[in-house]
Amino acid sequence: MSNVNVVMNQAAAAGVAPFWVWDLSYAYYDPPFGRDLSTAIYAGRLVFVGAQSSNPAAVFFKPDGTKMYVTGSTSDSVHEYDLSTPWASNTASYLQSFSVNAQETSPRGLFFKPDGTKMYIAGSGTDAVYEYDLSTAWDISTASYLQNFSVNAQETGPQGLAFKPDGTKMYITGTIGDDVNEYDLSTAWDVTTASYLQNFSVSGQDISPQAISFISDGTKMYVLGIVGEDVNEYTLGTAWDISTASFVRVFSVSAQTVTPQGLFVRPAGEGFYVSGRTSDRVYQYTMGQLDVSAEETNPNGISFKTDGTKMYIVGQSGDDVNEYSLSTPWDIATASYSKVFDIGSQESTPEGIFFKPDGTKMYIVGSGTDAVYEYDLSTAWDVSTASYSGNSLTVSGQDTGATDLFFKPDGTKMYVVGLAGDDVNEYNLSTAWNISTASYSKVFDSSVQETAPRGISFKPDGTRMYVIGSGEDGISEFTLDTPWDVSTASYVGLFFAGNEATSPEALFFKPDGTQFFIVTNFDAVASYTIAPQT
Repeated sequence: MSNVNVVMNQAAAAGVAPFWVWDLSYAYYDPPFGRDLSTAIYAGRLVFVGAQSSNPAAVFFKPDGTKMYVTGSTSDSVHEYDLSTPWASNTASYLQSFSVNAQETSPRGLFFKPDGTKMYIAGSGTDAVYEYDLSTAWDISTASYLQNFSVNAQETGPQGLAFKPDGTKMYITGTIGDDVNEYDLSTAWDVTTASYLQNFSVSGQDISPQAISFISDGTKMYVLGIVGEDVNEYTLGTAWDISTASFVRVFSVSAQTVTPQGLFVRPAGEGFYVSGRTSDRVYQYTMGQLDVSAEETNPNGISFKTDGTKMYIVGQSGDDVNEYSLSTPWDIATASYSKVFDIGSQESTPEGIFFKPDGTKMYIVGSGTDAVYEYDLSTAWDVSTASYSGNSLTVSGQDTGATDLFFKPDGTKMYVVGLAGDDVNEYNLSTAWNISTASYSKVFDSSVQETAPRGISFKPDGTRMYVIGSGEDGISEFTLDTPWDVSTASYVGLFFAGNEATSPEALFFKPDGTQFFIVTNFDAVASYTIAPQT
């Protein structure tokens, strides 16, 4: 059992929440779909690397996503880049280069030991793998050549290179054998101790494989093909044993580049990166989101039943609320579409949705009318039983671009966030949950932190507020000195979600603060966990 689960179980037994709950500094993207290419989406992020070398080959990232490395087949070098935002390829800036010309004039594959103290290059000029020591981890300027291992007997056109995380296995892809070759290393990370074990043909998928990457547990293998202009996914019945590999599916990258050459899959499978030889760019992709485009192609708001067995999406293309059932609570991978409720008669541009905790009332806010609408549900949580109550509240006096709303758990306060003012507006309700009794109270200017707020949420005790927006592509977190009083809010920090959504639309927190969900600009829902990674 992981340390995370131990701490959470101990906390639950004691009747308290783990210390990191509601703290976004412990949040991370947690794709629920098993690193499935069927959920892959181009993230809209790229970086031009042609200034350092045209025809980039391999791409590799430091485990924390703060550095990117690219091999250049025209410069015969490895190029190092710093990323100001981890994993966001478009924030990469060039730092330095290291020439491997003395060993290899056609460097292709690239791999680093997980601690950054060793670097490996596979080259098609000499059909060998070269090992380098780095005296300063991850700093290629400190690299020195150590030794090499020939793969000529198996592959005379090596392209891709990968290692098992413990350094006891090495993998080579090549364009001559159209296969993956597996080697055992009797001494971890020492290529001179490598011995050929077996191969696995990928010719049925691509006759010119360029790169190879694995997720950290070795149960998924991905091979990039230049003929098909795609990434091919394989499942391994026995981790790291390619003889147990079976083809699963393919994902085309041709819309971005017709000459893909490098591939790097993030260790946990959250996403991947592809370098394009003729475009001289590195493209970023994400995996693991729930596609809701079959029901709504412009989703803007999200909500869940309090027990996590139902999810609701509101959007502008259908002007309706779509209800989904989750067979496993809070696991969006188990979501199935259930039913729909039309709200077009009240709002033609619905943006946000909120439910009373008992599921008997639903509230919609929209930018078409800049108003909040109240609905009664005769059967709790069943949107097909919803009916407009006749109660509404115009909020245009505070914001003419309302995007989301939230209520205090007792229904005596309501909060509306909007694009026109880039602020959070607080209202008091003299009769709980009856918006016709709402009156404007105060405002909090969030424009310093977020210039395009899209969604809002609060911790159940009102001591924390979260504003998600497309200006920063993330969630701005605030503490409130006085619970539920937005005028006492102070900024804590930003959780960047741009690797999964370049323009996030909405936000919802699980009631215990261990999980949250974002509606992305890909007509999808992404799931995140709040817990220390172990």
